[in-house]
Amino acid sequence: MKRLIALAASASLFGCASVMNDSTHPMKVETLTPEGKVVAGAECKLSNDYGAISVKSGETAQVRRSSKDMDITCTTQEQPDAQARAISRANAGMFGNIILGGGIGAIIDHNKGTAYTYPTWIQLIFGQSLVFDRGDEKEGAPVSGKKPEPVAAAK
Repeated sequence: MKRLIALAASASLFGCASVMNDSTHPMKVETLTPEGKVVAGAECKLSNDYGAISVKSGETAQVRRSSKDMDITCTTQEQPDAQARAISRANAGMFGNIILGGGIGAIIDHNKGTAYTYPTWIQLIFGQSLVFDRGDEKEGAPVSGKKPEPVAAAK
């Protein structure tokens, strides 16, 4: 019983997601033509509030976790640019903080970004701008990209 109490206290002080998750996670980036043909080797730039990294399409990058969305642009000479936004969502570590009553841990993990995860497999389409939401992820399959919602004009 004492061990359980000590474990719960430790998790609430240090943050469950910080203990459970690295500051990065893998994201597979693929590119397709509008007809659905895979195009490997395109130059892709992934950026969020922690900086930018480059990866060739078809490869898996280690992306920095963040509560902020990630912008992605893939380019190749043969196709118009492929653009995307990857939506970050809270992961199990954040919920662990809430369940164990780790308010301090939740704040720490939110600020460090370790409580969040991007989609782990996306397929951008050249000539399109898509949104990939982590909430739509199904294990073993790429997340389906959606057209961005139109922004309402300010009155």
